[in-house]
Amino acid sequence: MLASTTASTTTIAPDDWDALPAAQQPDWRSHASFDRVRRKLSAVAPLVTPAEVLEVRAGLAAVAAGDAVLLQAGDCAESFYETTPEHIAAKIAALDALAARLGSRAGRPVLKVGRVAGQYGKPRSHSHEVVDGVELPAFRGHLVNSEAPSAEARRHDPRRMLWAYHFSDALMRELRARRAADPATGPVHFGPWSSHDALVLDYEGPQVRVDGATGRRFLGSTHFPWIGERTGGVDGAHVRLLSLVLNPVACKIGPRSTPESVLALADRLDPAREPGRLAFIVRMGWAEVAGALPPIARAVAAAGLPAVWLSDPLHGNTVRLPSGRKTRFLDQVVREAETVRDVLAREGLRLGGLHLETAASPVTECVGGPITTEDELAADYRTLCDPRLNPDQALELVDALF
Repeated sequence: MLASTTASTTTIAPDDWDALPAAQQPDWRSHASFDRVRRKLSAVAPLVTPAEVLEVRAGLAAVAAGDAVLLQAGDCAESFYETTPEHIAAKIAALDALAARLGSRAGRPVLKVGRVAGQYGKPRSHSHEVVDGVELPAFRGHLVNSEAPSAEARRHDPRRMLWAYHFSDALMRELRARRAADPATGPVHFGPWSSHDALVLDYEGPQVRVDGATGRRFLGSTHFPWIGERTGGVDGAHVRLLSLVLNPVACKIGPRSTPESVLALADRLDPAREPGRLAFIVRMGWAEVAGALPPIARAVAAAGLPAVWLSDPLHGNTVRLPSGRKTRFLDQVVREAETVRDVLAREGLRLGGLHLETAASPVTECVGGPITTEDELAADYRTLCDPRLNPDQALELVDALF
């Protein structure tokens, strides 16, 4: 059963974001269940509270000031089938272990943010893909369709949004229990907190709430939403929605980003220039970052933006092998992260942390560290979408960067 919204918050009617251009959206509005699902999502209790959102903003403000570092890590695409107590415990343990290493190397507290409790939707470069010689709609994450290779499984089904809410609620309750067991000793609670790509607006929009105590809107689906490079158009629906909410927000910055586009995003998302409100996630690829990032960093520094800078050294470094399998090479991942760190330092800015796709188990999806050759990838390759670092590879990256 889905809980109804709490007395301290109220739902709101769709705002003007519904009328704005929105890339990467499911094709399901003609589905018989679409309107019913949206109504249910508008009535459910928020998965996060305004007080929690403000705690995460306080943590990000500490990162912006150089008093902490941020680790944002977890699955590329979460699976509905990995929300058992055992899976949840393993995910949190992996986040804790990586954060402990990062904190030890950086000599600062670590704000722990999982790509969990909602990372069920994925943007795709192509609307269709060929599987065993058959063209099918692309898999877009369990929020939208199934990875099973059949036309029926790949149909976009809005009922999955209710399943996503249910599974996110289970994870969110465990995150809350972990924070309660390890209470903050000062103004900042370092987590673990939740984050996901605020991609599917039919899921995110109905979960915008108004805090009855302050009258401010907040996104009830996650603590720390981000906007991907494909959905970061300054005049688009995703930017408009996140510009209205209290949550801290992040934007992916890719090789096609420009100083002008990044400053325009900052103007929309953080017009008051509040530390802890905005983060930039750099994902350019090791071969392009040295040329593309400096003018952006220079412009942001000149504008005096208090944004947190994170390196996502995985998304720009995906390659497809002759076998058809996708992978990433750890040496290229490390090179991009080091370049981001060094470029920022030259502009008087600071790398605030890492945004990583990591697995909680020793998968064999990326080459490097314990996975020495491409031939070893077949041993335990099971990501739903893009290849993830295994725990040993993630530790190697942290050791190289800090």
